[in-house]
Parts: sequence; C-alpha cells; structure tokens
Amino acid sequence: MARDTKKNAAKPKRRIWLAAILALTFFGCTAYAALEVRRYAISSPSFVLSRDQPEALTIVGLRYASHSKVTHVFSEDFGHSIFSIPLAARRRRLLGIDWVEDASVSRVWPGRLIVRLKERHPVAFVSFPTGVLLIDAYGVLLDPPPQSQFSFPVLSGVREDQEEYRRAECVRILLRIQRELGAHAGEISEVNAADPDNVLVVARVDNRAVELLMGDSGFGDRYVKFLNAYPEIHRKSPDGKVFDLRLEDRITVKE
Repeated sequence: MARDTKKNAAKPKRRIWLAAILALTFFGCTAYAALEVRRYAISSPSFVLSRDQPEALTIVGLRYASHSKVTHVFSEDFGHSIFSIPLAARRRRLLGIDWVEDASVSRVWPGRLIVRLKERHPVAFVSFPTGVLLIDAYGVLLDPPPQSQFSFPVLSGVREDQEEYRRAECVRILLRIQRELGAHAGEISEVNAADPDNVLVVARVDNRAVELLMGDSGFGDRYVKFLNAYPEIHRKSPDGKVFDLRLEDRITVKE
C-alpha cells in the first residue's frame, strides 16, 4: 500500500518535469528559428538597400527641407540589409534637420525604406542683424528655402539667443491678433510683441503705413473702432502716424 502511494506521488512530479523539458525544447527551437530568420534577413541580398533601385529610399512630404540632408542620414545604410538599419536612430537624426517637425521611417519588403516627413509651417518673418529668417508657431527659426516666396507679416521683439518657448510666446500674440482681426488680418504688416502688455502693430490703412498701440487685449474691437474713426482722425491730423488705441473713450494721435 505504501509503495502505491509513493508511485502515485511520483507521477505528478514526472509530469511537471516532462512539461518543463517540452517547454524548454519549444522555446529553444523557437529562439533558434528566430535567430536563423534574423541571420537570413540580414545576410540575404534580397533585403539589401541598393542605390541601383530607383525607389529604394522614398521620401514623402519633402518640400522645403534639404533633400541632401535627408538622404545623407541614410548614406551609410546603402549596401546593407534594411533589417540591420536602426530606424529609431535614423528618425532622431531626421528630427535634427531644420524644417523637419516630425518624421517616421518604415521598412518595405523586400528592400526599401519609406521616409515620411512632417515639415514645419512658418507664420512670420523675423529680422536679425545676421539676416531675415522665418519662424513657426513653436518659436523655431527657419532658413528661407532658396527661391521660395512667402507672404507673412514681420514679427518684431524676438531675439536669436532667446529660448524657443520665449519666442513662441511672441508668436502666440501675433496669431491671436490675426485671429481677432479676422478679415482685416491681411492689413497687418508687422507685429512688435517685445512688450506683451503693449503690443505695437503696423497696418496699411488707406495706402498709408500707420503704427497702432494696441495694449494687451481687445485687438479686433480696437482695430475696427480705429478704422471707423480714421477718416475723421486723418482729416484733423493728416500727418499722424502713431495712434494709441488703448483708451476706451478716445484715440490719441502722435505726429
């Protein structure tokens, strides 16, 4: 009776050991198969990124970013399997290129890469002693592409040595003014946001450039009020070029 009990107790242990051995064998075979697949993918000529294939490197979304800078990111990958290319590292390098806001890199069987770019959208010009640049909504400065044509206002009050978030604060003021002015936004040629409590705007009114002190709020209402009053103001002060719109009950003129 004691022997039967010992045999019955040993059976579950044997089953556990057998299951463990089968599991190890399965995982070992799976790992070996995966290793062989990877070795084949890396060594097979079928998956090589070849310069001789016209669409081996396909770039989507490229308009203003430098084509040579983008392709240079992958210069060392030609002649190698697409499965040996570190996509995350290549994406990080793409994000370091000016005009590139976001990027993704995908492998396409059997031997292609597709690069998808999201370029930055400039919203204004900025002028520095070193030259004229563009700026996007995040305060990132951009070199104007060769032979490009943009129609943007000038944003003053930003510096090259500022942090991007500081420049972005000035950009937000400009975008807010454009939004509040609506259909009149195209009449604004310059916004000086150096002092956010007293924004200065240069507008084209009646074929004349005028400077408007706008304060820090109510830009749309103040501008419409100025337009309605401008014929009478111009009649009384034809040489006026600077107008203070910050007071609710009057518009003052500076010669």
